[in-house]
Amino acid sequence: MHYRNVCLESFGYTLPQEIVSTVEIEQRLAPLYRRLRLPEGRLELMTGIRERRFFSPGARPSEISVQSGEKAIRAADFDRRRIGALIHGSVCRDFLEPATACGVHHQLALPNACMVYDVSNACLGVLNGVIQVANMIELGQIDAGLVVGTESGRTLVENTIATLNRDTSLTRQTVKNAIASLTIGSASCAILLVRRELSRTGNRLTAAVVRANTRQHHLCQGGYEENQRTDADAALMAAGGSSGGLLMNTDSERLMHEGIATGVETFKAFLETSNWSPDEVSRTVCHQVGAGHRKFMLESLDLDAERDYTTLEWLGNTGSAALPVTMAIGAERGFVQPDDKVAMLGIGSGINCLMLAVEWRKSLVCGDQQDLESAARHSTRRA
Repeated sequence: MHYRNVCLESFGYTLPQEIVSTVEIEQRLAPLYRRLRLPEGRLELMTGIRERRFFSPGARPSEISVQSGEKAIRAADFDRRRIGALIHGSVCRDFLEPATACGVHHQLALPNACMVYDVSNACLGVLNGVIQVANMIELGQIDAGLVVGTESGRTLVENTIATLNRDTSLTRQTVKNAIASLTIGSASCAILLVRRELSRTGNRLTAAVVRANTRQHHLCQGGYEENQRTDADAALMAAGGSSGGLLMNTDSERLMHEGIATGVETFKAFLETSNWSPDEVSRTVCHQVGAGHRKFMLESLDLDAERDYTTLEWLGNTGSAALPVTMAIGAERGFVQPDDKVAMLGIGSGINCLMLAVEWRKSLVCGDQQDLESAARHSTRRA
């Protein structure tokens, strides 16, 4: 896919103030650690994640997405009456119906002639939304579109801790399938895309490539256990609510190897489509899974780790928000500079890959610097 008329105009992001360290997670897993004689510090050593953040209990994804969407619009000083599409792209949502995007659209006071819907595709939902909006702009159907997603990981982490402590049949081998669930955090990000003629930044989206390896769709599966699911659970599952039973089973090692193999295939096509060489890639932003995954991926793609920006160490894996919020923070902090060629490299369970090529000119980001400082001062002792 090639684009001539689409710009990534601005980013808005929102981070929780509640910080939960990996040390605290392990403290809550004391019954499991004693039973299996696991060494303390194992989780951070395996993942490279020292902490993650959670939104307040009961906070709906739409509420946080409104904040991020408003920030993106404000950062660009853009006339919201010209926004022709709103896509909510996270796994977490308020209800199974209506679309979470409806509540966000209403609270942001976007026009009635705006296309409004949800997209869900594991960790790629927001990036899928970006491609859909970009296609609409490129076709001349709309002047601008907003893509937003909010992931809330509290319920999954808390249910995983409770299950691991309760299930005495677990072994050192079988417990590995729950490790990925303990890396999950919460974050929210919005991206405003506009037609090139309306852009103040000139951050051109020039190319996109997708690849699917759905033979491996079974390697990471999340949801409610069948014997615990109710209609109320289904709604809470979508919202990241507090009902019991929400769990995720991940063959992390196979998922990493199969995902990166798919990523290598996708990246080859990405270079051909973007007409870039690996040396021309100034900056990379990847999906934030863990330190081992990042190292293996960059080595497999022959990319320099010094050119890659990460947030996984202090945000954990925030699903569909992970890559865009990392891109936003990197731009905000000056990691992405004018004339950089930026590769946004997304890999999600399923397995799906989506990679975007962006020629960067100017950063317009509205984020959470004050909130981050506050969060650092008010680290909680509870997961």
